[in-house]
Parts: sequence; C-alpha cells; structure tokens
Amino acid sequence: MKKEGIMTLIKSRILDVCNENILMHESNMRWFHELKRILSEFFDVETAHYFNFDLNTFIPLKGSQPYQEKLDIIKWSEIEALFYEKDFTEISFRGKTMVLNKEVTILLRDDDRQPIGLLVMDSTKSWKEFSQSEEVEEFFHTVSKLVDTIRQTIILKQQENQYRNLFNVTKMFNSTLDSGKILDGTLFAINNAFPQLEPALILSNDQDRKTSVPYKLFDYTSERPMTVEAYVSGEITTELAQDLGVRLLNVPIKGNQGIYGILQLSAPLNYLFSARQKEFANLLAGTTGNALENAKLYIQSHRLVSDLQLINETSHKLNMNISLEEMVVFLKNQLMKSFHPEETCFVFIEDDEYKISPASNDFFHTMDGQLYIQYVASHFNKVKDSLFIADFNRLTELGYEYRSLIAVPLKEQNTITGFSIVLHREPYFFSFDSFKLMQSLIQHSSLAISNSTLRNKLQEMVNRDHLTNLFARKYLDKYVETSMEKDERGVFVLMDIDNFKHVNDTYGHQVGDEILKQIASIMQKSVGKKGIGARWGGEELALYYDQMTIAEGVKVCQQLLELIPVHTNPSVTVSIGVASWEQKDNVNFQLLFHSADVALYEAKNRGKNQLSIMEASHL
Repeated sequence: MKKEGIMTLIKSRILDVCNENILMHESNMRWFHELKRILSEFFDVETAHYFNFDLNTFIPLKGSQPYQEKLDIIKWSEIEALFYEKDFTEISFRGKTMVLNKEVTILLRDDDRQPIGLLVMDSTKSWKEFSQSEEVEEFFHTVSKLVDTIRQTIILKQQENQYRNLFNVTKMFNSTLDSGKILDGTLFAINNAFPQLEPALILSNDQDRKTSVPYKLFDYTSERPMTVEAYVSGEITTELAQDLGVRLLNVPIKGNQGIYGILQLSAPLNYLFSARQKEFANLLAGTTGNALENAKLYIQSHRLVSDLQLINETSHKLNMNISLEEMVVFLKNQLMKSFHPEETCFVFIEDDEYKISPASNDFFHTMDGQLYIQYVASHFNKVKDSLFIADFNRLTELGYEYRSLIAVPLKEQNTITGFSIVLHREPYFFSFDSFKLMQSLIQHSSLAISNSTLRNKLQEMVNRDHLTNLFARKYLDKYVETSMEKDERGVFVLMDIDNFKHVNDTYGHQVGDEILKQIASIMQKSVGKKGIGARWGGEELALYYDQMTIAEGVKVCQQLLELIPVHTNPSVTVSIGVASWEQKDNVNFQLLFHSADVALYEAKNRGKNQLSIMEASHL
C-alpha cells in the first residue's frame, strides 16, 4: 500500500466508526475493537490497549487489557517529560515497569493540546516506517478526534443519566417532608449511580429522627479527622484509610442554614474517584441537605453560584502564566470587588522578613498600618488559623481607626509564606460568610502564588552557573542580543585563565574551582550595575557592559589584569579579548562574540597576561 494514500483510507475507516455512534461504555467496546482492526490492517498491530485520562491520571479502559478496577494507572506527572517534543514514544508502561522498543505509546490530545488518553500498541515494522512519514501527525489528530468525540458523547450520556437520576430523587424530595424517605432516596440514588461503591450516612442531631435507614451519629471526638474536616469546612475530602482497607470520599450534606451530616462513600484502597463521581455525589448530598432543611433553593444557589464563580474566575486567572506581581494585583481587585474593604494588604515572608507587596495600599506603609501588620504577624506566629475581628476596638483601648479586620494566611503545604489583610472603618462590616469566602479564595490562590514563586526561583537557577553564581552562557546571549536592539553601544569581554590546566594538575580540581569562584567574585564587583558577568565555558569567562565605550572597557579590563593575580590564591593571570560595537556599525551579536574571541586568541599568542582589542566593525 502506498504511503501517500494510507491516511485517506485510515480517515475513511475512522469516520465510519464515528458515524456508527459507538459509545465507549464498559459494556460496549466496539469502538475500540474497530480501532484495533484498523491498526492491525494498516500497521500489523496484534495487541493494543487504551487508557482514559481523568484527574491527571491515565486509567485503563475496561476491556482494552486485563482490567484491575483502576489499579493499573499511570500518572501524567510521571510521563509528561516523554512527550515534550513529540506525541509518541517507544516506551510502554506496565505497572511500575517500563518496556522499551517492544511497544509504542501514543499521547492523544484535544484541540487545546490537553491530554485525553494513551494508546499503547505493538511497535511493528509497518508502524515504524509510517511514524517517519509526514502523515503521522495527521494520524494522531484523526485518532484523537475519534476518541475525543466518543469521550464527549459518553460524558454527555453519563451526565444525562446522572441528572435524570438526580431529577427523579429531587422530585420525590419535593413531595415529602419525611426525613426517612429523603435519606432512603439518597441511598437509593447513590447505589443506582455507583453500585460498586459502599455508601454510609453520618448525620448530626438525629436523636429524634425515627427512620429505618441505617446511619450513625456524628461525633467530633471519635470521628476520623478527614470526616470532621469535611463536616466543618463543607468541602469534599478524600482519605486513604489504611486501617480500614478502603479509600473514603466524604461529601457534606449541606443545606442553607448548616451542614447536617456526611455522605461517605467507600471504595478499594487503590480506587480513584472521578471528577464526575464527586460532582454527582456533591449534587445529591446538596439536594438531600436542602430537602432536610426545607429551605428555599434559589436563595442558597444564588449565593453559592456567585461565590463559586468568584473562586473559579480567580483560580483560572492565577493559574495562567502571569507574574507574581500581576497575580497579587488581580487578587487585590477580586477582594475589592467582592468584600469592599477600605484597605487591602499582602505581606510575604522571605528569610524571616516581612515584605509588603507593592500592590498593598499606602496605608500599610505608615506607622498605623504597621500596627495591624504586627498584630496579624504575631497571631500567625502562634496559630495558623485565619483571623476574623468584627470590632478591633473591643480588643484594645487604643482606639484603632479601622475596626473590622479579616486576615487569611498564604500557605505552602503547611508553612505560612505570607498573609492578606482587609480592613474597614465600620465595626461588623464583614459578615461571617465573607470571612469564609475570603478564606476559600486565598486558599485557592496560595498554590498558584507558591508555583509562581517557585518558577521564579527555578528560572534564577537556570540563568546562573551553579559553581561561580555568574550568569549562564544562554542568559548572556539573550542579554547581549537585547542590549544591541535597544542600546547605542556596548563592550563585550572574553577572559581566559592562563595555564589553568597546570593549576588543576598541580593543585587539584577543587583548588581550580576555588580560583574560578575568586575570579567570579572580582568580576561581579567590577561589573556592578553596569552590565553582567557570565561563565562562557570551562575556564573562559565573559563580561558585557551596557552603553560603554571601548576606551572605558579597556580601562576596566586593565584593572582586572591587575586585581586578579593579587586576589587569587594560588595567584593566576588572565588573558582578555575586548570587542565593542556601536549602533551605527550595524553589527550583530554573533560577530561581536567572534571579535572578542579573535582578540582573546591574539592576547594568548602574544604571551598571555594581557588584553587585546578587536572592534567588531573592523572584521
């Protein structure tokens, strides 16, 4: 079969699969069987497996390989690096074992380049030949489209079934005030939706309820910590209960006025609760809570939707690739819009020092503003819980101007890395609901802020040479290229340590490293804020000075020739090549580097421990 015609036939066959509307149910594997036929026909593939992508995890599709109830999973974080340059690799994953060159693993993506699944199949001769052709990318796109279409159809179908189930339960709830029937309907709905899971009801204040539905009373003193957290926070929690041999999902049964218990789902230890399972369980528990409370659904939903939109909008924005400063400004605007404080502040803790973010109001740079920061910092030094003060003047006789205060910590894992403060002059200005919402907002933001800080630190590590702390060659290249676009002139210096091999051979590489660090220190003091110093490679070092003339550059380099032998131990000398450029000469940075290299070579040939000059425009 000719290579140029193979994709036309494959696309035709895959289109037939789509048109047959074959759904990817656990009880219907026809779509995958048809795909395997296509793989067999065109690439001689005998075996193939498929993994669905959900919650950053690839889970084997039942029927595509020996199914182990979601045990045979692959974490996206563990394999992401393999797919940076291309969408397939000749590595397959069997539990914790990697199999090389026997199978090919193909990453399927949606239109936004987000993962949707893994296709693992034999690495045949036919496939290897095809994978080298230009049509392979079209093949990936076509198969991804097939899987994404089927996946979306299944999601819609599952949601339709779940919401029909929820609708029927809600309809029954609205027709009765019998708590027993409501709870019975809840268990019926959860069993109908997830027959593989074991539900349990943990209810509060149920001593007077007469019902035959099995449940137990909520007890703070004896309940599991993650169950207590779900009850207190009103958020879903999961727990790997090794002592019970199960994984638990705790879903709060919430009403308008409070939380009335926990709907607890048990599964095998290695089972993964999907996002749709959590969503449905949460919706069902919420419906149960509202029915038990007999409250107006509209009032609660209106408030919850508004809060969730705020959190989702904030999380979405903060998880974009924006700087830390942009994050804090955006978060401040969200606080201003939602809580209407008169003063807002963000404080970050770095090396035990408290640094006020530039996005904070000017008030916090005053003596009065510092008093609030000191009070909050003292609080977080003792406890890690958020601070909610309705009337500050009830705590002191000093008569503070701003009487309402909320302070929420920024955390990285369990360490407080900073905090946010909002203030208002009126006492009792912020409601308790505002306090809880701000807690949730800041908690959702903490991870994004921590990630941004970590990215900055990692970038700094990438930009620096780990031995000398000078900038790396790649960073220097970009710096010089940028300077040549915006500046009028500059001087580039290449420096080589004379007889460095002899130093290493005589004193050892550890002493050689020390000399490199000593010279780097001299360079950094010399360059100051006039430019940058970098490690060019090995014993070669580089300096670049912005807006400096060749005469100024030569003067600085002569000083280096004098300083380096005096301040190195054992004493060493250097040879230096100096090159300059001016905007009028229209010189590019490659020519500038070459000029300095030629000058350095000349200084070496003339006897070392000296400098040579080469203007880039003269080459």
